[in-house]
Amino acid sequence: MEKPFRKILVIKMRYHGDMLLTTPVISTLKQNYPDAKIDMLLYQDTIPILSENPEINALYGISNKGAGTFDKIKNVLSLIKTLRANNYDLVINLTDQWMVALLVRCLPARMKISQLYGHRQHGIWKKSFTHLAPIHGTHIVERNLSVLEPLGITDFYTDTTMSYAEDCWKKMRRELDALGVKDHYVVIQPTARQIFKCWDNDKFSKVIDALQQRGYQVVLTCGPSADDLACVDEIARGCETKPITGLAGKTRFPELGALIDHAVLFIGVDSAPGHIAAAVKTPVISLFGATDHVFWRPWTENIIHSGRGIIRKCRPGMNLTATKNIFLLSQRRM
Repeated sequence: MEKPFRKILVIKMRYHGDMLLTTPVISTLKQNYPDAKIDMLLYQDTIPILSENPEINALYGISNKGAGTFDKIKNVLSLIKTLRANNYDLVINLTDQWMVALLVRCLPARMKISQLYGHRQHGIWKKSFTHLAPIHGTHIVERNLSVLEPLGITDFYTDTTMSYAEDCWKKMRRELDALGVKDHYVVIQPTARQIFKCWDNDKFSKVIDALQQRGYQVVLTCGPSADDLACVDEIARGCETKPITGLAGKTRFPELGALIDHAVLFIGVDSAPGHIAAAVKTPVISLFGATDHVFWRPWTENIIHSGRGIIRKCRPGMNLTATKNIFLLSQRRM
């Protein structure tokens, strides 16, 4: 009888939202191999969004921003040394960078599984893994889980998860109290890493006004960049009653998770906070335009609307209708 896996490495190098969409793989592995220690290799700057996940033993970051070529090579070589010493017996790969194949070749695991990527047919790539799993499913969560097929797993955990320390919520509650925010609040994050995912600022202002006129306090959040802060400022200035902007650009991912977890509703575009809302089971209105909502939508039954019918750049004369529709969708849940 083959020994159960005791040390597992999962590799996923993408953006923050992608990390949360990988958590069903982590949870399924933990469910099927409860005694295993599961580590994760990911980009250094995405570590915070998984930093409180109790199912992950260790997070190893690889440099992807700001480092020069020499420093990146040094970082990879150091990681290889560390990962080799961990003696993994199972490696799960969910990314298509060539660097990963070379790194995995250096790890003496008895089973190395990667998704079967159509654009990675070279022998060097294929021979870096013991198994290549065909990709199945219409949503990225389903496609991620298909990598486990060679393990013969039949018991899957399909929810995404986002964890945070109790101190994160205590801090957010203090901040909300200082800003005069009660329990019945809505979080809106209008920004995204790519500008083409964003909705028009004036439409967000109209939605905020409609919510606030009916007694809901609106908390605007965003990343710390100057562009994100400028977006939030313009939206706030366009409102008849200014929303809460005191937390914009100031929350770490675990704190944002706590903030969204205690909200009555989250509204946003195709970005990581929407996936956070899904993971903490807060109802979501997720606005998609250029990206595929079937593939990337927040993975939850609490999603109120997701699709191109409302969210893409509206044709002339359609702006008011789009804004009203989003408000009506929010009312349906609250």
